[in-house]
Amino acid sequence: MESSDLYPVARLAAAREATAAAGLGALLLTPSPDLRYVTGYEALPLERLTCLVLPTEGDAFLMVPRLELAAAEHSPASRLGIEFVPWDETDDPYAVVAARLGEVAKVGLADRMWAMQSLRFRDAIPGAEQVLAGTVLRGLRMRKSPAEVAALREAGAAIDAVHAQVPGFLRAGRTEREVGRDIAEAIVAAGHSTVDFVIVGSGPNGASPHHELSDRVIQAGEPVVVDIGGQMPSGYCSDSTRVYSVGEPPSDFAKYYEVLQRAQEAACEAVRPGVPCEAIDAAAREVIDAEGYGERFIHRTGHGIGLETHEEPYIVAGNTEPLAPGFAFSVEPGIYLRGAHGARIEDILVCTEEGGERVNHRPRELVIV
Repeated sequence: MESSDLYPVARLAAAREATAAAGLGALLLTPSPDLRYVTGYEALPLERLTCLVLPTEGDAFLMVPRLELAAAEHSPASRLGIEFVPWDETDDPYAVVAARLGEVAKVGLADRMWAMQSLRFRDAIPGAEQVLAGTVLRGLRMRKSPAEVAALREAGAAIDAVHAQVPGFLRAGRTEREVGRDIAEAIVAAGHSTVDFVIVGSGPNGASPHHELSDRVIQAGEPVVVDIGGQMPSGYCSDSTRVYSVGEPPSDFAKYYEVLQRAQEAACEAVRPGVPCEAIDAAAREVIDAEGYGERFIHRTGHGIGLETHEEPYIVAGNTEPLAPGFAFSVEPGIYLRGAHGARIEDILVCTEEGGERVNHRPRELVIV
């Protein structure tokens, strides 16, 4: 996949138009998913300032430490036709940005800008109100292009290939950490550039949705929640959860796992353009509530995904944002019996004109190993 498809030159103009429409004088994007989205440049987050300055009037430019100039010039940002402004160790890059930018009333800062950089900009441009760049870029980033959807499909296929290997890693007597190590190696082998997270929640640990790997020994007859994901070389992320059981699971677990399957399917079936995000959450919750497990479903149904594992839109009660073609997000209801076991089924879906397209295709039935 060409970087020119994933990070098109036209995106800079689209970001400028969105900045002007939001009433801002400029965007200031430091190393972050925001910067990569607009420029394609995956810059190192350092104490030395790298910053795309995108004014609504005037030319955009990229402030870059001189020792990072070669990396910037070899990145997709070199196709944008903007000036690269290198600065030396004794320079004050914040003062340079302020002088070149001129007087502005409001600026948008990258959502993941370091606090020390935000405060330095506040001092350098004291008259400018600071707001989050995400308020400007959210509309662009939520609606994935065909190239971005293709990148998410690639990521989905790669993490599916890892889940296909998980039964071979699981057996009674192994620790969660040992299984997690095997999974992490498989994630990289499947084509990911980074391993973002590996959750292996065995027995009672499965009731903790974000359980960290531990030295707990997996026992026979225990369910195991495996939630894994990483970032592909494209920059786009994978995230998928499946549940396994080392031997036959407890009867109470089997009962609510069937409920969870129906809930996840109901939520996926509800995806279509114009449906509010909260309606997808409600579709899963209604099934779980009806079977008496409502209090055991303790988190939102999903989150957006793209250059970040968690980004907008969020599939949660109160989010009335209507789905639109190109929106990509997880559908991952869960049921958790604290002290006993838990389960979650997660797929990434893309909203299309016809409904929802899953990019994960591993079986959703309980896998007994």
